[in-house]
Amino acid sequence: MAIMSSPLTFQPVLERIAEDIERTPGRGRPADYIPALAACDPRRFGMAVAELDGTVYGVGDWRQPFSTQSITKVFTLALDLAREGDALWEHVGREPSGNPFNSLVQLEYENGMPRNPFINAGALVVTDRLQTQTGDAAAALLDFLRAESGNADLTFDREVASSEAAHGDRNAALGHFMASYGHIDNPVPVLLKQYFQQCSIEASCADLALAAGFLARHGIRADGSRLLTRSQAKQVNAVMLTCGTYDAAGDFAYRVGLPGKSGVGGGIIAVVPGRCTLCVWSPGLDERGNSVAGVAALDRFTTLTGLSVF
Repeated sequence: MAIMSSPLTFQPVLERIAEDIERTPGRGRPADYIPALAACDPRRFGMAVAELDGTVYGVGDWRQPFSTQSITKVFTLALDLAREGDALWEHVGREPSGNPFNSLVQLEYENGMPRNPFINAGALVVTDRLQTQTGDAAAALLDFLRAESGNADLTFDREVASSEAAHGDRNAALGHFMASYGHIDNPVPVLLKQYFQQCSIEASCADLALAAGFLARHGIRADGSRLLTRSQAKQVNAVMLTCGTYDAAGDFAYRVGLPGKSGVGGGIIAVVPGRCTLCVWSPGLDERGNSVAGVAALDRFTTLTGLSVF
């Protein structure tokens, strides 16, 4: 049963969710294929909700910075879409993949064009295009996140970026394979460096909930300027709903009912258009790369509040 009666009740909702999560026995395992993330404690948990005016509520480790990883793909997509418009979709699709996020299989029988911007191949294409547009895609992303979150201290985690580069053979293979089909403009080593930097940004639940606010405000940034048209904001939210949690997007839509994007650092952002944005973090992942406690917390949030796109 929904217990929301006004925005002021977000805090007790979050506290109730934290109590429920604390009693949850299984939390999954951190991403051990990225050595810099393997030591994270899977019992840690934080959650934040940001309203349209920038008011933020939080619980647990909601101000603890963590590795954003694939969550940043949402912001890179928005930044490039704002510059290129519909021309972007000539280079990357909008369909769920049904395969692991780092799969090479579909690229081969689909002529090197990625299914969507949130699998690794698609994110590499979007980063490549933003690199062409800006000359420094990772810096453009960081500047945007700092501005939208109001946190000028956000930065790259050099240890994580180096760790990913040292174990990035699959991403390099994706990049070179797409380049062979003419889908990559920049030298692959330059693209990979930008991509690993992008994924290494550290931010807290509060930072990311605030930074994603433009998607709840239908494309309007925190300063009142417009980043995306209303239609483009809808497009990003739609692709998040159908593709944002790797090959578990259908289950996520079924359980949570919100546009969302996860990262293997254990974070998930979610959007309630016209109302608020959320970010939850807990580093223990399921077999598909999504935070076990994070998905459970968002499930509880939509159940308790009645806030959903359905």
